[in-house]
Amino acid sequence: MKQNRSFAILTFVVILGVGAALAYARYRVGNITEAAGIGVIGFIVALVVASAIQVADQWDRAVILRLGHFHALRGPGLFLIIPVLDAIPYWIDTRVITTGFKAEKTLTKDTVPVDVDAVLFWKVVDPKKAALDVADYQSAISWASQTALRDVIGKTMLSDMLEGRDKISTLLQKIIDERTEPWGINVISVEVKDVLIPTGLEDAMSMQAQAERERQARVILGDAERQIAEKFAEAGKSYEHNPIAFHLRAMNMLYEGLKENATIVIVPSTAVESMQLGGLAGMTALSMGLGQERANGHKEGEIKKQMEDTSRVKEILNGTEPKASP
Repeated sequence: MKQNRSFAILTFVVILGVGAALAYARYRVGNITEAAGIGVIGFIVALVVASAIQVADQWDRAVILRLGHFHALRGPGLFLIIPVLDAIPYWIDTRVITTGFKAEKTLTKDTVPVDVDAVLFWKVVDPKKAALDVADYQSAISWASQTALRDVIGKTMLSDMLEGRDKISTLLQKIIDERTEPWGINVISVEVKDVLIPTGLEDAMSMQAQAERERQARVILGDAERQIAEKFAEAGKSYEHNPIAFHLRAMNMLYEGLKENATIVIVPSTAVESMQLGGLAGMTALSMGLGQERANGHKEGEIKKQMEDTSRVKEILNGTEPKASP
């Protein structure tokens, strides 16, 4: 439109300038009346030509009405109209247009108030229908989109709305396109941007999700305990008829404990007797005690005392400790 006005003004100035030059030339020769006539005619011609010449941008279509009736569509580029008889009430933009719309405090199917924001992408495919069949097609599209959004929200559960935005967008596109097709408008897509729910309900849903995760964690832990118990039962059956394997396993567990903890391990006397590990346990404790004392650089007397204590532990493990006299 700005380009059209600029071109019309330029045309008007050029023609008026030519007319003024001719009028001045006649005035110089003394024909004042003729000069005045040329000036008036030049002004009228400049005004008519400037009004008749129109320029439409690449994306614009001009709707021309002649004496109130639809005459033609013009554009893009340069075209002419008849001043006074022709009028251009609408310049239709045929590019893709985005329109934002929302629904506030709308109840879902399960009576939860939500605020939904969405964006509509659309374009005019029939400028004649958009200009003649609806008063203001942009406002009409906005209102049609809002009513369609409210209808969809009222028929959808909150959980489906939060999880299936793509389905809602597709459904909205279909509904809005059906409503706007008689107006020469094509809906390209609808995108649901955000769904806002009340704060209290959001906190409750968060607690519910947390409780569900804890339940799943407990179920997984219980299943793991069951599998462990099954494996222990299978291992017990393997050791039941193989005492040598059982003793080797017990010795390996005792060795791992001594190696990792680097200290003296006291086991029940019954286990020691059944596995015949009394001497082994005493010698292991003795060697570890000596190794620690040498590493710390203790005196020789303290090493002897540690050996005596270790021998006492050995006697306790073997069940041969002498009873104290009364």
